[in-house]
Amino acid sequence: MTRTGECFCGGVKYRIDGDVYGARQCHCSRCRKAFSAQANSYARVDADQFSWIAGEDLLVTYPAGGTTGKQFCGRCGSTLCGIVEGRVHGVTLGCLNDDAGIDIKAHIFVGSKAPWEVVPDNAPHYDEFPEDISLLDVR
Repeated sequence: MTRTGECFCGGVKYRIDGDVYGARQCHCSRCRKAFSAQANSYARVDADQFSWIAGEDLLVTYPAGGTTGKQFCGRCGSTLCGIVEGRVHGVTLGCLNDDAGIDIKAHIFVGSKAPWEVVPDNAPHYDEFPEDISLLDVR
């Protein structure tokens, strides 16, 4: 399946020619700050199936100069993806143009969620990161 995504201002656009898998929501305090939300909704992609189609020059990587972190649009601030060893690891679900068929597989770091958040029961809850990472990468 081919999917596309873009930032809020439309300046950065990407294409995924493959699966989006292992969708999860992270409820830790760091993700709440990074995404200005109660949780980060994120799914894995295969780096070889991901390509930037517009606005790659607008991307900012945090932490700067790092090979692991997140990339966001320098114009509107939308967080688009996570990178590991300089390659796209996964995408934020909010920037996908077509999210049909994506189900959250896990809620992680529920043990540090905001006290006001009610976490849905649509997937298993983990107080921290699961010891068996394969639980998060279900296709």
